[in-house]
Amino acid sequence: MTVHNHSVVWIDHHEARIFHFSADEVDNLTVRPNDPHVHIHHKTNAIGSGHSPEDQAFLSAVVDAIGGSKAILITGPGVAKTALVKHITRYAPTMMAHVAGVETVDHPADGVLVAHARTYFKSADLMTAQK
Repeated sequence: MTVHNHSVVWIDHHEARIFHFSADEVDNLTVRPNDPHVHIHHKTNAIGSGHSPEDQAFLSAVVDAIGGSKAILITGPGVAKTALVKHITRYAPTMMAHVAGVETVDHPADGVLVAHARTYFKSADLMTAQK
């Protein structure tokens, strides 16, 4: 796999799709939890929120898959992207300096997601002071 400085992550509770890319190349991989949960609905008169806990092993595997990217865009349709940001903040705080943004997106095709990330980083690079 070629080393790329830009990455985009699309994550929900069932999988994370990670794309490391440059202007003309893309490497991708998919990380899945060992024990994906099903939807849990809150029941009347039941103790607890009805939500399953965050899968820390899954989130750690996603962080490992992101690796040493210098610019990271985290996307996804639900709260898993927020859980990933919280996990990075707690367990890999130096990576937070490389998280360029967090966006809500539905379920895009891989090519659409990478095209969006390339556009995002072109715009972000114009807004960032150059060294």
